[in-house]
Amino acid sequence: MAGRKQFDVDEALRRAMHVFWRWGYSEASIDRLTEGTGLGRGSLYGTFGDKSALFRKSLLRYAQTYHPLYEQALSGPHANPSSVVAAFLRVSLKRIADPAVPDGCLLTVSATQLPALDPEGRAMVRTMIDGLRTRLEQALLAAGAGDQEAAELALCTLATNKSLAVLSRAGFSGEDLATVAAAAAKNAGAPPNRPTGPSGP
Repeated sequence: MAGRKQFDVDEALRRAMHVFWRWGYSEASIDRLTEGTGLGRGSLYGTFGDKSALFRKSLLRYAQTYHPLYEQALSGPHANPSSVVAAFLRVSLKRIADPAVPDGCLLTVSATQLPALDPEGRAMVRTMIDGLRTRLEQALLAAGAGDQEAAELALCTLATNKSLAVLSRAGFSGEDLATVAAAAAKNAGAPPNRPTGPSGP
């Protein structure tokens, strides 16, 4: 039938997502994308548009695949903020341990290459990161954290999440990554250590 795709579009997008995930936007050349998807240039452009458009579709596919897992983990109920942090980072560790996907995180590697993205791509990356931070803060508040504590823990947990992705790409072991995640969860349960004003004589 004329106009009918002779390949699985969803599978081709999944493979393109893995190319961007493994190489980052800058190094995901058209040759690597055609090799990774098994499509010719004509089919690739005709189906997904240019490289920037394909990247945005891949990033959206990534978010649709993994962000619901974070949402499920944060839904709780959680007895305390430490439990929220542990649940969130457990999702990251499970994804990183999956041998079927590249190391790290597509959102993280994309954030490190933000200047190479077009304005729409940059906006998507920041919006997704901000969304995770907001959802973390909401879950921490629901678990009993105060406003300032929830805001600080959400930011620190997000930073830990991104550092796990970077460390995994650098070859750190799963045991090392689990140690980082456990320390972050433990610290979330510790009393805040805030600087105070100068003490009197």
